[in-house]
Amino acid sequence: MSDVEPIQFSPRHRVGYSSGPALGATTLPSITSFTRNELSAILNLYGRKVAAGEWRDYAIEFSRDKAVFSVFRRTSEVPLYRIEKHPKLARRQGAYSVVSATGLILKRGHELAKVLGALESKVRLATV
Repeated sequence: MSDVEPIQFSPRHRVGYSSGPALGATTLPSITSFTRNELSAILNLYGRKVAAGEWRDYAIEFSRDKAVFSVFRRTSEVPLYRIEKHPKLARRQGAYSVVSATGLILKRGHELAKVLGALESKVRLATV
């Protein structure tokens, strides 16, 4: 093979999957991910928290069942919060959830903006 020839990549074939869906069957996407609007809302919150000095790092994980945006105080720690998207739960409890480091679900719902409200800092008035 010379330096001028392009490298040819062939698509991977999945073992056990048919070439097409059966009649009447719905196909799941190969990977669950955040849409541009969802990711924009999450990154806006992340940017505000970084500016406030509360968060420092994040990680994004995409799998077949869920998409996870993890937030860290430091890189070497476990995530403080996980913002998860489970499309299979969309009709029941809601596709979005915020999970704490201990595994406690802080908020779950159908709308991402309302679920992210659980992570927003509340302004408290001090009484004198």
